[in-house]
Amino acid sequence: MGKVQVHFTEYLKETIGAMGREGLLLCTVGKDGRPNVMTIGWGTIGIVWGKPIFAVLVRPSRFTYSLLEECEDFTVNVLPREMAEVATFCGTVSGRTHDKFAERGLTASPARHVKSPLIEQSVIQYECRVVHRNDVVPEALSPDIKSSCYASGDYHRVYFGEILAVYAEPDARSRVSSAEYK
Repeated sequence: MGKVQVHFTEYLKETIGAMGREGLLLCTVGKDGRPNVMTIGWGTIGIVWGKPIFAVLVRPSRFTYSLLEECEDFTVNVLPREMAEVATFCGTVSGRTHDKFAERGLTASPARHVKSPLIEQSVIQYECRVVHRNDVVPEALSPDIKSSCYASGDYHRVYFGEILAVYAEPDARSRVSSAEYK
């Protein structure tokens, strides 16, 4: 089924719910043109600087970090519930040593506004251009977050991506898990 362009708020509930459960797929591309995909479970969507923004967190130790620094754009893709295993896989292996697209049968499709690809199998897709990045400041973190999320260091960089376009399949709501994120 073909995707149609929608307002960035149209599928917030589904996107945030999927991020908190199985995760979303963040796609980037290197200078060599090879796409990479990483599962994200942390992020948010809102308005910053009068622009629709998708903020994502990526650790410097991740392969995706170096690609984001090169490319300066990304896509976020929401998979249908029957592909939850793909999100799990993409969150447990590195693009340095794995071609996750090939290993899980994902199809990279050209985006309209950014260099990074979309994932054809996704039911909701966000195209984002990095407009700001900011490193998590350890001294400014609540002690409970610091101990539970950063026991070994490796603090995230937050990428603020201006949402340039959002696409969804007309039946996206029924294809994304209906379970609420808690």
